[in-house]
Amino acid sequence: MSSSTEQATVRYMDAIRAALADELRDDERVVLLGIDVGAGGGIFAVTRGLYEEFGPRRVRDTPISEMAFVGAAVGAAATGLRPVVELMFMDFLGVCFDPLLNQASKLRYMTGGLLSFPLVVRTQTGAGRSSGAQHSQSLEAMVAHVPGLKVVLPGTVEDAYGLLRAAIRDDNPVVFVENRRLYSRKGVLPEADVLPIGRARTLRPGADVTVAAWSRMVEVALEAADRASAAGIDTEVIDLRSLVPMDVDALLESVSRTGRLVVAHEAAVDFGAGAEVAARVTELAWGDLRGPVLRVGAPPVPMPFSPPLEEACIPDAAAIERAILAACERT
Repeated sequence: MSSSTEQATVRYMDAIRAALADELRDDERVVLLGIDVGAGGGIFAVTRGLYEEFGPRRVRDTPISEMAFVGAAVGAAATGLRPVVELMFMDFLGVCFDPLLNQASKLRYMTGGLLSFPLVVRTQTGAGRSSGAQHSQSLEAMVAHVPGLKVVLPGTVEDAYGLLRAAIRDDNPVVFVENRRLYSRKGVLPEADVLPIGRARTLRPGADVTVAAWSRMVEVALEAADRASAAGIDTEVIDLRSLVPMDVDALLESVSRTGRLVVAHEAAVDFGAGAEVAARVTELAWGDLRGPVLRVGAPPVPMPFSPPLEEACIPDAAAIERAILAACERT
């Protein structure tokens, strides 16, 4: 590990910046593209200081055209570079989906493996800042449904650093989803430079019910588990960390002991990634389940701008606790 990443307590956003800086230092093929990522340091100040260290050839500001710079990154990856694109809001996938849906995700297959596409699309997600319906969506299920894309959603400082470095080194396109409400969270950087993509982590062991979550919902699930303990329920909390690839083995092992599963995510429940988790566990661990898999998420409505209405739409610890209690009451 380089001197800039010695074990220390830092913010989530600092971990992202450190991972970018270390990969830029270690591999001259790595380039950073996006709106205001250069001298401006990014809309959330995550890339601040990188332009001054690496210059405009490596850290490049782009026009306000997501279709153009994501498409350019696909071409750059095909020629041997390792581009990292910053997409300000995950909502903006709608205007640049073709380069991901039809190009980056498919061309390694369509060239018979002759070309690789080591492309990372960094984007942020989540509600809770009154950003309105077009800047608050959690769309991880949309990209997870595209064959050829990996989808990573770190919920801790350690994972933000180690999984981003792993994503940049991966020869396949990775959508790296950050939650902006985590940017100020503090934690410790990992001892290793790279953490494996596709391996879940058990953050709280338990015997009565399993809660699987990712991104910011992990800390909410931990709070819910603590609350449920007052009712005598021992809750296990698993951070999936990535949806593609998904650590199904970790889920099955946990459910084989607890017999119950709650899936929690900030995205809308309808047609969300929680349904995929529920389906896989139901298919593969039907004999271990003592009741139906329960899902917790947002209602299927555009995220309100009004703070009280927005708060009512975002899943909280009370909602997850209710699901935990319901799962245990059914058996």
